[in-house]
Amino acid sequence: MRTDLFDFDLPPDLIAQHAAIPRDAARLLDVRSDGLADRIVRDLPDLLRPGDVMVFNDTRVIPARLRGVRGAAQVEVTLHLQEGPSTWRTFARPARRLRPGETVRFGDGFTATVRSRDGGEVVLDFDRGGPDLLAALERHGEMPLPPYIRRPDGPEPGDADSYQTIFAAHPGAVAAPTAALHFTPDLLAALDARGVKRETLTLHVGAGTFLPVKVEDAREHRMHAEYGVIDAATAERLNAARAAGGRLVAVGTTALRLLESAASPDGRVGAFAGQTDIFILPGYRFRCVDLLMTNFHLPRSTLFMLVAAFAGLERMRSAYAHAVAAGYRFYSFGDSSLLHRADIPVEPSTP
Repeated sequence: MRTDLFDFDLPPDLIAQHAAIPRDAARLLDVRSDGLADRIVRDLPDLLRPGDVMVFNDTRVIPARLRGVRGAAQVEVTLHLQEGPSTWRTFARPARRLRPGETVRFGDGFTATVRSRDGGEVVLDFDRGGPDLLAALERHGEMPLPPYIRRPDGPEPGDADSYQTIFAAHPGAVAAPTAALHFTPDLLAALDARGVKRETLTLHVGAGTFLPVKVEDAREHRMHAEYGVIDAATAERLNAARAAGGRLVAVGTTALRLLESAASPDGRVGAFAGQTDIFILPGYRFRCVDLLMTNFHLPRSTLFMLVAAFAGLERMRSAYAHAVAAGYRFYSFGDSSLLHRADIPVEPSTP
């Protein structure tokens, strides 16, 4: 499957640098097989049905970007996958300065030892773990904003709040589940009044989500694993809602990827606790997710490949062409879309 099938022209000025205020004022493109409709996020209650279940990722982004020194050399590391209480896989710049056994100092006695290096990926053993490590990251780390959000002078004061969802509960992500950034207490109240249910799961999003697909055949791309949890009670409620005619609405590609990882071929969601590296390309047969709310993704990204698998490549190419022409804002701080699955018959549009 050629990677260039998922390429498109994206003007750089459409990549949002700040979140919408208020959050639910962002635009929402309703993408259906019978056409496109320009909406705003706070229209969601009119687009969903009583009994539908919105599934949110309640991971919390940690200050995962650290600046330190090895000897006299400055290095920057971004944590992306935890392997133990004090051990993390990281992306390092410049990685060539870091050799196994060497110590990186981040300040105030906070250090890490290089365990191994593979290209730009470096495994670090920190001098502390658990809550003590999280506390040190809070003191010394920065919010790991994606590279396309330009902050030449470092993070801005409001970024720590803007890049965290209102569902954030379990620390461990190094990237936000950005589709959920659009939700406000008022919008949740309106969804409650509509009879739309909500559930949460946890997928600790890794920095690998930002890695470009560099191979010519997308099937050869290697996804980085991420740790996720769905408890048994949540899984049973999701299955009961779906059996009663409700639809599962994944809020974000992270929620979708974990739901699909936990689902059996017959569509039942099971309890899940472990790593997933699921890579969804066109041709994938979806098991349990009926609708997907997601922001606009970058060309040639694994996320654009996922939405093309969900709603159809040609439909998504048309939707993105419309979004570009209409000035929708892209990616983490950008606008959103509501996608209907390509293999589910279309229902009449809401006026």
